[in-house]
Amino acid sequence: MAKLSPLALAVLVMLSERPMHPYEIGRLMRSRGKDQSIKIRYGSLYTVVQNLEKQGLVEADGTDRAGNRPERTVYSVTGTGREAMDRRLSEIIELPEKEYPAFEGALSLVGVLGPDRTVELLERRLAALERELAEGREVYDHLISDLRLPRLFLIEVEYAAHQKRAEADWVRGLLTELKEETIDGMSAWRSFFGGGGFPEEWKDRPFAASELGLNEEAPEN
Repeated sequence: MAKLSPLALAVLVMLSERPMHPYEIGRLMRSRGKDQSIKIRYGSLYTVVQNLEKQGLVEADGTDRAGNRPERTVYSVTGTGREAMDRRLSEIIELPEKEYPAFEGALSLVGVLGPDRTVELLERRLAALERELAEGREVYDHLISDLRLPRLFLIEVEYAAHQKRAEADWVRGLLTELKEETIDGMSAWRSFFGGGGFPEEWKDRPFAASELGLNEEAPEN
């Protein structure tokens, strides 16, 4: 059986509370703010539920009708589904998995952009992070104060905020080093983009210019 996606796992968790149809599952997840932590394509919820049914993790449990709308199939989680849900959720909580964030990947290739362009882009990212942190704090305060949600239901929001705050602090520190040109390798990087060619001190390192996405000649400005 393939690993459960975060959305499939969330569907099983929702159905562990009570039988529901896919539209109700999506509405409940949105009302609880799960779309802030899990990428939800509401149009694909039906497909996710159907795939879970094929795997024997959920099953049809009658129909439901609201007003003049067509009947909708209500699903419930099976015993096998509960076992799969518990196993996968436990794995994610217990064991760190190597993930590949786009930003991390871009940082590994940033040499091709040059110092000045990199500083400009990181300043924009830092501004966006600070804006998102401020907005997130307002949302968190609203959920705590106005909706009176227990903190237990918001620990994923706290985790995301801590991650974002740590990233903002790291980017801020990196920007300081780049602007003050105190980061190791900065002089060679600037020389390369100033027309000095691929730095001699980099040629004996365990990477080549082509592996950095750079040409041996300095890029045109």
